[in-house]
Amino acid sequence: MTDRVAVLAGWGADAPDRIVTNSELENSLDTTDAWITSRTGIHERRWADPGTSTGDMAVRAGRMAMRRAGVTRVDRVVLATTTPDHTCPATAPWVAHQLGLGTVPAYDVAAVCSGFLYALAGAREAVLAGSADTVLVIGADRFTSIVDPADRSTAVIFGDGAGAVVIRAGTPGEAGTLGDVVLGADGSQSDHIMVRAGGARQPLAPSTPHGDRYFAMRGPEVFSAAVSRMANAAATALDRSGWTTKECDWLVAHQANWRILAAVGRAIGIDEDRVVCDLDRFGNTSAASIPMALAHHAAGFRTGDRLVLAAFGGGTTWGATTLTWPEQTGRPPAATDRTEVLPKLTR
Repeated sequence: MTDRVAVLAGWGADAPDRIVTNSELENSLDTTDAWITSRTGIHERRWADPGTSTGDMAVRAGRMAMRRAGVTRVDRVVLATTTPDHTCPATAPWVAHQLGLGTVPAYDVAAVCSGFLYALAGAREAVLAGSADTVLVIGADRFTSIVDPADRSTAVIFGDGAGAVVIRAGTPGEAGTLGDVVLGADGSQSDHIMVRAGGARQPLAPSTPHGDRYFAMRGPEVFSAAVSRMANAAATALDRSGWTTKECDWLVAHQANWRILAAVGRAIGIDEDRVVCDLDRFGNTSAASIPMALAHHAAGFRTGDRLVLAAFGGGTTWGATTLTWPEQTGRPPAATDRTEVLPKLTR
């Protein structure tokens, strides 16, 4: 169905109320605000309370995206997450049920911080093939459920949250069009980002070492791989869309760390003032980071702005795509919605 394109129609985000500042972490970890800020760019993050799950945040973000898109039904729900509510079953069917979507297909995608782009690729393909007219794509993670709160190398980085978009069928040339989604993976680096225990290879047991129960990351290796993989994927996505770097208005990359964001921008020739950043307030929210950044900065985008999205995550996995920003004609969030609008972007 070559006369169809996939178009971004709505967006939303949800983050817990609890703000955890660097100063608060100074009281429990061997760290300082200056150390955290200089290495990550993070000043604060949101941590969910024990009664809030990944699915809860996903429902709120998904509802907001549907409201913005002006739809009450979708044909499919795809949830990108590394922290599902349960090992079995998937969380997406429960999210769809909570949204009142009945028996629509719903499934999880696990690609860690690249999960949203992997899910977006599936949504786009479904729309182009004509098997769906509207797809709700959610990235949500309660990463604090797998991070050791006593490990300063990871506890200072991650926050909890959810972001969502509605993708619908559109016509060629329409504002909001998604370009090809470039994806890749390298399983030889699977141990670079990992929770060793809790799966079929190493089930949890009383004898499981403490460190194996939690998320671990090989920082230097991840840094260099993240920059090179995201930059190469973004360059490929731009090339497939026929855009030059100068024609691209914004880079919206996975919010891992400001040094990584800036390095990816430099690698593809995008100035720092065109790199979208909200990790200073929300930290690294894994699969939620790109859709949260889109929702938080939506007021600063103009119709027709050209965005390149890029991510890198465990697996290892990576991806990138391009997007022209749509007309913002949908319903605005209700007063009870929880999206926080950051200051308007400038160029």
